[in-house]
Amino acid sequence: MVTTNVPGVVVSRRSDVALWVLQVLAVLVYLGSAAGKLFADPAAVASFAAMGVDRTGMSVIAVVEILGAIGLLVPRLVGLAALALVALMVGAVTMTLAAFGPALVAVPTTVLVLVTVIAWGRRATVPALVHRFTS
Repeated sequence: MVTTNVPGVVVSRRSDVALWVLQVLAVLVYLGSAAGKLFADPAAVASFAAMGVDRTGMSVIAVVEILGAIGLLVPRLVGLAALALVALMVGAVTMTLAAFGPALVAVPTTVLVLVTVIAWGRRATVPALVHRFTS
């Protein structure tokens, strides 16, 4: 067993390493995704336009992705950040399904599964964070 940086949270070394690998992978995915939105990649602009989202909305989503990616790297925030990204990805899957049908839903669904695994694996950090601010 390994004690994490979050008081009272203990996980196995293997689980901790696996979760860190998934977290870094998710960070890379979100930063890459946010870059396309922030720099108004024509494919991103077209996709968001098809969903009825303008460039401002696209930029807001990019900022949320960047903040979530940063949160995934902060041990005290990782559970909460992962939960927020789960909510974001539920919206992404829903919007993609509504705008494009099932053909393009595989990518956001895969990312949703990734952040859901992280949120589950780091779930003990959320009560620890709440306790920190309520004590």
